[in-house]
This record gives sequence, C-alpha cells and structure tokens, in this order.
Amino acid sequence: MLKQGWVALGLLVAAVIWAMITSWRLLYHVSYALAFILVLSLLLTINDLLGVQVERAIRTHRSQAGKYFDEEFVLVNRGWLPKRWLEVRDHSTLPGHRAGRVISGLGPRQRYIWAVRTYCGRRGRFRLGPLSLHSGDPFGFFFLSRRLASEEELIVYPHMVDLPGLQLPFGELSGGTAMRRRTQHVTDQVAGVREYVHGDSFNRIHWKSTARVGRLISKEFELEPVTDIWLYLDLDAHMHVSAPWAEEVDRSGPALLWSERRPPPLPPSTAEYAVSAAASLAKQLLSMGRAVGLVAYGQKREVMPADRGPRQLVKLLEALAVLEASGTVPISLVLEAEARHLHRGTGLIIITPAFDLEWVRVAQAVGMRGVRLAVVLIAGESFAPAPPIAPVQAALMSSGILCTVVRRGDDLADRLRFTAGG
Repeated sequence: MLKQGWVALGLLVAAVIWAMITSWRLLYHVSYALAFILVLSLLLTINDLLGVQVERAIRTHRSQAGKYFDEEFVLVNRGWLPKRWLEVRDHSTLPGHRAGRVISGLGPRQRYIWAVRTYCGRRGRFRLGPLSLHSGDPFGFFFLSRRLASEEELIVYPHMVDLPGLQLPFGELSGGTAMRRRTQHVTDQVAGVREYVHGDSFNRIHWKSTARVGRLISKEFELEPVTDIWLYLDLDAHMHVSAPWAEEVDRSGPALLWSERRPPPLPPSTAEYAVSAAASLAKQLLSMGRAVGLVAYGQKREVMPADRGPRQLVKLLEALAVLEASGTVPISLVLEAEARHLHRGTGLIIITPAFDLEWVRVAQAVGMRGVRLAVVLIAGESFAPAPPIAPVQAALMSSGILCTVVRRGDDLADRLRFTAGG
C-alpha cells in the first residue's frame, strides 16, 4: 500500500469512529464510499496481475562483443477480464539491456509482443531475467508486484577479428610419418580402415570396402605432423592498465537501423585487447587445423589442453569470456611453471603487456629448449601512464623472437599478422 492508501485508510477509520460517536448519517455514507473505493482499487490491482504470463524467446544463448543480441517477449492475458495497465521490469545483468515495457488496455485472451535488441559491448557471462510484473490502481492507493522466476544465461564471447593472412613459423614437425598419430577428427590423412562403430559419421565410411565385404567399414585418420600451439595470456593485475570508458550506445533511431551503425571499438584496456587477440588467434589457428591450448592465471589457474576442432573453439571462447586481469602471478613465473612441459617444436604465443625484462630472459631460456616463440606485446603507455614497451620489444628482437606490438586503436587484423618490424 502506498502513502495515499494509508491516508485513505486512516480517513476511513476516523470517519467510522466519528460516525459511531456522533451518529451522523453523512459520516456513515463517507465511510461506505471510502471502504468501497479501497476494496475496488485493491481488486483492480490484483486482477491486473493474475492470469498474466510473460514468455522470453531467445534464439541463441551466445553472442559476441561488438554484436547485437536479439530476443522477443510475449505477454499473454489468459484471464477473462481486461488488464488496465501492466509494467514489465527486467532484472538482467547484461549492460545496456532495456527490456521493460508498459502495456495498457490488454483485452481478455490477448497478447502483446515486443522485440528487444541489445548491443553487447562487454564480454562475460550474464543473467537474463528474472522478470517482474507491476500494477496499481487509478487512485494511487496500491502498487503491487509479482515476480516471475524465469531466468536465462547469456555468454558474450570476446571481440574477434579475422586473420586470413596469419603467418607463423610453426610449421610441420621433423620426423615425417613417425610423428603421426591416430585421431578421431576427420583429416586429409587416411591411415587405414576398421569395423564400423555406432556413432561414426557418414563421411568416415569407406564405401568401396563396405561394398566388398557386405558390412559397414569406417576409415581411420591420422593427424598431420604439425606443431601444437599454446597461448599464454598474461593476466597479472600489476601490468594491465585502462583508460576511462563510457559504455554508451545511441538508440535514438529505429531498431532496424541499429545493426547498420558501426559498433564502438574495443574498450581502452590492455586486458580487453589481450583477450581479443587471444580469441582471434585461437579462432584462426583452429580453422587452420592446428591444436590450440590456453594457459592463463587470472582469478585462478586456467589450463586448457591443446586440442583442435569446433568444440575446442567453444571451450576457449567460453573461458576467455569470463577471464579477468586480476591475477597476482607475473608472466615470468607462469613461463617457468608451465613452459617446462612443452616439448621441442611446440609453438608458444605469449600475449602480455609486461614491461619488465625478467620475463624476456625466461622466454629466451624457453626458446633455447626448442620451443618456437612469438609474442604479442600490448603497449600499456598508449592506454594510460605506464612504462614504455620499447625496451622489451628491443630485447625480444635481439633474441630473434618474433613479436608484434599492439597499441590503443590499432586494427588487430593488421597487427596480428606478425609482419617484419613489429
């Protein structure tokens, strides 16, 4: 009950008491009128909330930073009485998500449908919902709400760019066929045939052998002798910097034109640039048939074994979506702890804004063991006051380690080509 309702209730009580004391008939009529209005207002408000159902239709539970997320809402009046007005509130955690609506004059057995388009400006895991219904009476005496328990989850992948011209010195391993091994993935290298196993896809069936023996025969494949590639993402909080950023999106135009507007660039944060670089490299390398693994010390130690295929890309993107630059372990210690397990010929890409030279010495020692190195340097001084990255770049180049420098506003598709000169 709102403040006006308590005032009306107080007047009703006062009128009843005064009428009983004075026996004044007018006060009785006033009491009856106030009681009628209060009861009617409460019944109207309750009626607006009963028999109403809200459904949320989501095409996909995954999106990507820099893209739009679409969903549709359907509000249905399943009752036999009209609803005067309803307010739908959404309690999602997705930034910039505005799904609330005010609906008036919804007739019996009618429905109201509206679409919502939200720009995903930040990666992460977000909650969609729950929804709540609110309504009140014409006199402002009551304002009631009803909470709907429906909740969904949305994962926003990091911003990614295509890297069709990516060239890394991580080619075939020496040793020829001796380095080949059997795999469940379909590749260009057929190792032999075997009996069909339930679950084998049709593109694995060897039809000539099947026709010859009269039963299903499947092909076996082997991996090409190419290097596994590991992405070491530096999430040391002491090395990352960021600049102020207002997460604003202009929605003044029609919804159909929102998708035509150029999305804003990456947030001015070394962590966001580093995560975006890792996601872009993983996507491109996996599309090239490489096995990609990830090591990151953020909120916790995150190690994903090297694997290939679309499922590995989903795993990597889901991990990168929620990683934060809140780690306390410097990249030098990460290299000492994790790189010792890398065998000769393995490819290692280090993505870091670290401006100290200690980790460079550790990287040089790793490279001397036969691990092939490449470094993506995020220049923190281009985002906020920070030590220059030039000494680190010079030390890497003098050691023969391939590196590229990414600064604020750079096109990642151009900088991640690892062209000569950084």
